[in-house]
Amino acid sequence: MIQVIMEYRFMQYAIISAVLTSLVCGIIGVIIVEKRLVMMSGGIAHTTYGGVGLGYLLGFEPIIGAFFFAIVAALGIGFIKTKKTGFSDIVIGLFWSLGMSLGILFIGLMPGYPPTITTYLFGNILSVTTFDLILMIVLTVIVLLVILVFFQDWKAHLFDQEFTKILGKKTKLMETTLMILIALTIVVLIRVVGIVLVIALLTAPAATASIVTKKLNFRMLYSVLFSLFFTLTGLFISYSINVSSGAVIVFVSIVTFCIVFIIKRYIIKRKQIKWAVK
Repeated sequence: MIQVIMEYRFMQYAIISAVLTSLVCGIIGVIIVEKRLVMMSGGIAHTTYGGVGLGYLLGFEPIIGAFFFAIVAALGIGFIKTKKTGFSDIVIGLFWSLGMSLGILFIGLMPGYPPTITTYLFGNILSVTTFDLILMIVLTVIVLLVILVFFQDWKAHLFDQEFTKILGKKTKLMETTLMILIALTIVVLIRVVGIVLVIALLTAPAATASIVTKKLNFRMLYSVLFSLFFTLTGLFISYSINVSSGAVIVFVSIVTFCIVFIIKRYIIKRKQIKWAVK
């Protein structure tokens, strides 16, 4: 396997993509889980399919179309969410359906045979191109800088929004920024696990890390490490048995979450028994 990594560029790109994915997914995933934004993230992810279809129809990079659709969806859903009208779930569903339907429509309008789009739907880390990698690097740097530079502000915003307002922080601006960061993270993940499976990789590492520790900074660190383990393990397994990398990565992540959860429950139960005996 090491020889394959050294010889083939596609495997080198896949390894780099796994690292980039783990960094953004591990950090943003914790915020998504903490603020219960899983379904909203799924709505943004599925909306990007419209951008992928538009890219194929007009002849530009589909991932660029996905990028713009993700930003529009994030801002649209975020705007409705801040209004607190009670229609946020409906809006998410509408964006979800609209994006998927536009993607199908745009691809259907293409002359000749439709292109193979399974890599965008279900991911294929082995098919990452130089352009994809450059875009992933740029987006990863942006996300990490915004989170790390303003880490204390994000920490306060997550656990006590009223206190954040008292400190004079612009909470609406932070919410909008968070929506954009989620959109950027989703674009990074699309080539790895695909639009359909992106929710799993956004939540599984963060959820697994939350079982191990409750401190925010350690949760982000463990989430990154879990995500790296999931992506690399899924990559090597999928390459060895020649199956979809996205599906294997998600399968590994969910199985690991279940194992960690069972072990944690067992440890808690053992401690309760010891205390009862004493």
